[in-house]
Amino acid sequence: MIITWQGHSCFKLQDKAGPDGVTVVTDPFNKESGLKVPNFEADIVTVSHQHEDHNNTEALRGTPFIIDCAGEYDFKGVLIEGVDSYHDDKNGTERGTNVIYRFEIDDISVTHLGDLGHVLTDAQLEKLAGTDILLIPVGGHYTLDAKKAVEVISQIEPRIVIPMHYKTKDVKYDLDEIEKFIKEIGLTPIMEEKLKISKKDLPSEDMELVILSI
Repeated sequence: MIITWQGHSCFKLQDKAGPDGVTVVTDPFNKESGLKVPNFEADIVTVSHQHEDHNNTEALRGTPFIIDCAGEYDFKGVLIEGVDSYHDDKNGTERGTNVIYRFEIDDISVTHLGDLGHVLTDAQLEKLAGTDILLIPVGGHYTLDAKKAVEVISQIEPRIVIPMHYKTKDVKYDLDEIEKFIKEIGLTPIMEEKLKISKKDLPSEDMELVILSI
């Protein structure tokens, strides 16, 4: 499996490189984000919520299968489960709803939390049990901040954590920088351009923090 970060909450997940592979894209953003808009070909696109920095599905090439609500999906061998949640810690009264997506790709379970704004309920946790790789917002202001993110990580107990939705050089939104989260979680980060990993390569004991470059 190959995981590439496009910036903000947008990732490209591939079971393998090349035209025979399946490409999943999460939360594509628009140009108002300040980032270079993703415009490559996708087979599946997930949208956690209908904000302009997460739902720019038109930018992607091809005719992707678009998922924007909770439920169970099976497309091109990729199993996906969408789990309802909230964009804030007040049952959605401030920022609305959010969908968490869990993907089963290449025998690896990847969970993308979208713009989650609260710690998880027992029912949500049950659906996310066994997550191998967790893509989690850490920038605060609109989503989980560093402290709450660490709390959610402790709930899910993934093998690898990849942070997202934080302040980078070109992002125009008011977000915390990654250093705050690194200090809070207390792990030495592994810096990668992209994450290439198979099931057998997943850490078996200590959780790893992987920070991807854009």
